[in-house]
Amino acid sequence: MATLILVRHGRTTANASGTLAGRTPGVRLDDLGRTQAAKAGERLAGVRLTSVVSSPLERCQETARALLEARPVADEQFPVPLHTDEAITECDYGAWQGRALKDLAAEPLWKTVQTQPSSAVFPDGESMLAMQARSVSAVRRHDAAITQTHGADAVWVAVSHGDIIKSILADALGMHLDLFQRLHVDPASISVIRYTEARPFVLATNTHDGDLTWLNPKAHSGDADPDDAAVGGGAGPGK
Repeated sequence: MATLILVRHGRTTANASGTLAGRTPGVRLDDLGRTQAAKAGERLAGVRLTSVVSSPLERCQETARALLEARPVADEQFPVPLHTDEAITECDYGAWQGRALKDLAAEPLWKTVQTQPSSAVFPDGESMLAMQARSVSAVRRHDAAITQTHGADAVWVAVSHGDIIKSILADALGMHLDLFQRLHVDPASISVIRYTEARPFVLATNTHDGDLTWLNPKAHSGDADPDDAAVGGGAGPGK
């Protein structure tokens, strides 16, 4: 199966002010967020991508465009397409949307979100279980389609939001949603999952630095099935 690179949007004006933006329109990257997105683009510039799929919200669209703007000039002959998918948009926080995080921390529901998110339903919004179900279904659907079209060595990017990416990672790790708050996903961080018929492999989480060209397709060596887990840990991606 293809390899999925998860990119959270860069820092926004709402992040900087401690506001839960949710799906509020017009929330954009701040100066630091634009710098973060550009750096993520530089890290991905050497990775042969088949496509970028983004949440429709402005902060993700801005981040996605920054990733594509960092592509080498030589790639312009075969541009990487950008698609939008509502299924990986931000959680619907309902009545919590637009409120200050410091005020939300005093709400009784806050403790549930922190300790038992599988039972959390935001007032006038969606449940965190529904959020996870739609986002996991979406990335697995895209992954299967990309694999069918471009082959099992294809690499693609999904640009989304913190809670969405954490829920996708939790699913790939076989973690109950109630444990997903143990994961951290910073603005413009990069995480990597490779889905296979046997299991998902989580190759990286919440990274900010480092070369990513090891994700490019390579000839398989040895007799082991590349979808199996290497006993003893294996030799790594190499160069």
